[in-house]
Amino acid sequence: MEVRGRYWNGAWGRMARRDIWLVSDGQLWRVRGRLGGDGGQEVSYGFRDEASARSMADRMVKTSAGTWRDLTEAVRQEANRPQTH
Repeated sequence: MEVRGRYWNGAWGRMARRDIWLVSDGQLWRVRGRLGGDGGQEVSYGFRDEASARSMADRMVKTSAGTWRDLTEAVRQEANRPQTH
């Protein structure tokens, strides 16, 4: 699955942090939301089309507190960066 969207509410800490991922394999779309950083509580929703998946991600951002940041481009750049050993 390729990351097509990555969002973070700008908050640190187990109680305040929220993360959202929009991923796709080209046919199926999945929106994952996590409360509380690594090991936090997660929800996941599956969709057959991009518009529905993006709509869910937008709803999740709008209904959660914080100063949301779109990290999608940063994630893409990191994924495309040559690996050094």
